Amino acid sequence: MDKRDRAEIFRTRLAEAMSRRDMSRSSMARICGVDRSTVAQLLSDGEARLPNAHLAAACAEALSVSSDWLLGLTERSETAADLLASSFRITEAERTFADTKIDAWHREASGYKIRHVPTTLPDILKTDAVFEFEYGSFRDKTPDQAISSMRARAEWLRRPGSDYEICCSWEYVESLARGEGYWRGMSAEVRKEQLLHMAGHCQELYPSLRLYLYDPKVVFSAPVTIFGPLLAVVYIGSQYLIFRENRQVRAMTDHFDQLVRDSDGDARSVAGTLESLAAGI
Repeated sequence: MDKRDRAEIFRTRLAEAMSRRDMSRSSMARICGVDRSTVAQLLSDGEARLPNAHLAAACAEALSVSSDWLLGLTERSETAADLLASSFRITEAERTFADTKIDAWHREASGYKIRHVPTTLPDILKTDAVFEFEYGSFRDKTPDQAISSMRARAEWLRRPGSDYEICCSWEYVESLARGEGYWRGMSAEVRKEQLLHMAGHCQELYPSLRLYLYDPKVVFSAPVTIFGPLLAVVYIGSQYLIFRENRQVRAMTDHFDQLVRDSDGDARSVAGTLESLAAGI
């Protein structure tokens, strides 16, 4: 970039940042340790003057902005620390499937495609009996409260323009059919009902809802939900890791898309796969 062009960007952004903070030239000069005339020259129209590195850093620190932004090297005005704080944070999970934070993120991403890798099965496709089985060990909410919350959330699948893509571990689905592992102790009747419930919704709601079954031996995934281009949330049990920076969300999206590519079959055939598993119970 030409020096005059960069100097003009610096002048414009310096004036903008000073205006936002209601900072006078005298205050700016005092904080930066320079004469008022120096600040006046930096703000003067037609002056192709760039500050030295020390003064540019002092101006950025005084205004709580990035010196790279003042110099036109980035479009983000936040400091590196502020960018990190806004792009990534950790928040407590409510330790229940009916977490109010999830509802808020869905509302924020209304109109965008949602990509979801569940911990076990997708909550929005679970039967009441499965919730009762899972909530037997929870103390924070009763099964009835969880069921009520999930029914309300499942209505998102039926809204016009809904676009929900789910990648579910084949291992969890197969162990459900067999009544093994996580599902040990669940009756055959409940397990069969769950598989047919999922199959029915996959048929009825396609293509708004698309379910894929990935093999964790081929590719692994932690539980993650990607709310359009806005944010990605990784669930680690007692906490959520929340990513909002564009490149981070893009990386999570690429990971999800790889799960889809590596899945066995496609979303059109998954209902038949689930029905076959149910028939074998």
